Amino acid sequence: MQTGDWNPEGNEQDRELRNALAARGYWQAFKTVKGSIETILAEKNVNSGRVVKKDHQQWYRELFAPSVTAGILAAKDLAGYRNGSVFIRQSMHVPPNYEAVRRDLLPTFFELLENETEPGVRAVLGHFVFVYIHPYMDGNGRIARFLMNTMLASGGYPWTVIPIARRDEYMNALETASVSKDIKPFTMFVRSLII
Repeated sequence: MQTGDWNPEGNEQDRELRNALAARGYWQAFKTVKGSIETILAEKNVNSGRVVKKDHQQWYRELFAPSVTAGILAAKDLAGYRNGSVFIRQSMHVPPNYEAVRRDLLPTFFELLENETEPGVRAVLGHFVFVYIHPYMDGNGRIARFLMNTMLASGGYPWTVIPIARRDEYMNALETASVSKDIKPFTMFVRSLII
């Protein structure tokens, strides 16, 4: 990989290695998220929004740590939020300017997350607004799903997985929320997974 010959799109061995690194990173991030949830559930008056604000960057670093170890990414690439424009494949939504992410959007997002009292609202809007802002170059959906599950757990709901068979429905509901400004399909989608 450090030779510059890394090609997961055209080389089967590189693709398998990429998938193994992604699975390892997901597992590491999941363990860290579990720690965040344990903190929320163990302490009576802890604010789950504040815990996510404090912990989400560690989740992100764990998600991509195996790629750093393998030499695919530099550790500095995981420090902070994106420094450029990002586009979402097969979406009409263009995430906000990267300068607004740090300055305005994330501080406001975390303030709203901390002040919302209803776990279901924190879960749905937390997930949606996080991917709408798209603060990282990659991994935003995974972090948003971790965030959603942390908020659900804070309200006593079970861990919720988006089935691969419903991925298109999930992506369409997010697209409707982002582009058409209609959160209802996404809300109903999440609701259908937890009842």
